[in-house]
Amino acid sequence: MQRIKALTRARYSFNRVRFFSHQQKSFSALPNYAANDDLQDQVCVEGRPKSRAAVLNRPSALNSLTTSMVARLNRLYESWEENPDIGFVMMKGSGRAFCSGADVVSLYQSLNEGKVEDCKSFFDSLYKFVYLQGTYLKPHVAILDGITMGCGGGISLQGMFRVATDKTVFAHPETQLGFHPDAGASFYLSRLPGYLGEYLALTGEKLNGVEMIACGLATHFTLNARLVLIEERLGKLITDDPSVIESSLAQYGDLVYPDRESVLHKIETIDNCFSKDTVEEIIDALENEAFLSYDEWCKIALKKLKEASPLSLKVTLQSIREGRFQSLDQCLAREYRISLNGITKLVSGDFFEGVRARLVDRDFSPKWDPLRLEDVSTDMVNSYFSPLNEPEPELKLPTALREPYI
Repeated sequence: MQRIKALTRARYSFNRVRFFSHQQKSFSALPNYAANDDLQDQVCVEGRPKSRAAVLNRPSALNSLTTSMVARLNRLYESWEENPDIGFVMMKGSGRAFCSGADVVSLYQSLNEGKVEDCKSFFDSLYKFVYLQGTYLKPHVAILDGITMGCGGGISLQGMFRVATDKTVFAHPETQLGFHPDAGASFYLSRLPGYLGEYLALTGEKLNGVEMIACGLATHFTLNARLVLIEERLGKLITDDPSVIESSLAQYGDLVYPDRESVLHKIETIDNCFSKDTVEEIIDALENEAFLSYDEWCKIALKKLKEASPLSLKVTLQSIREGRFQSLDQCLAREYRISLNGITKLVSGDFFEGVRARLVDRDFSPKWDPLRLEDVSTDMVNSYFSPLNEPEPELKLPTALREPYI
């Protein structure tokens, strides 16, 4: 009992610090969704004397998540937490990705076949796993080597230790797909320095591993070539002490700083533009900045915003803003409502259109509905946040058993 209490105190201590660590110091991300990997092998397990590692193993699909994968992760993590012989847990991906997010093409196909309940089951399982990890009583190490996008961040960034590498590429491109950053994204993005979270959520722009360290998304940085050494070191540990794990990770870590071209050097401009109350005002501020400074970064950000779903932009901005004042469980409950409303076509079919245009037909010419920001009404946006209609159940998280944190 004392050990569990100590782990709980350690988890709260590390989670308070992790989003403030910034105060210290051309690839293709399109998966091959046609691949039919063996379901039994999509999440492998590596056993060590005092730890376990879950390995996301759909390399041909960039380790994108399916319902069966998330269900297996839930079962594994629950059993590992209860096992007194396991001191800590790891997660990593195979191939050139950690996790590219949800297998949205499979969701798209299921919805077109009328299998709405299957899609609801995916989001229910996914968000429950994010909550489990975010309240986990044992130290957790995520190796974010390679592509880490969408809910790939959600299943890893809630944990105690997040190791980025020189191969890491992090992004939340959901607004380009007519969706919203979910799986806890409104919790951790809203807690980044200034209004960086709004910038990343709305534009879908990428961060590298060094930038993840600088803004607090990652806790450690190492070169990809040293991962073998790190895993060997961690595999030999006989401990459940977070400080021992931390020192082992730091032993192979590198002291790095964002390069001169990093977007993090534009944080003042980001705050000035993305702190505005509406998407329209954000775009106006960027256009004014582009006119005054001739900064190419402003033009790229504007291009990204104008390519995204207007409805998704407004829903996403409100989601991030609400996330600033909510606990993890509250963020997940709200994101669940948004996700279910997004896949039903009751207000708009932008999710279907975004996936079609970018991942199915790949014509990259989505026909958004509504087409313009000015045509997105307040009622349309608010409907995504409204309680689900009966008999649709809300997301049920075990908050009485697993206390959420702010």
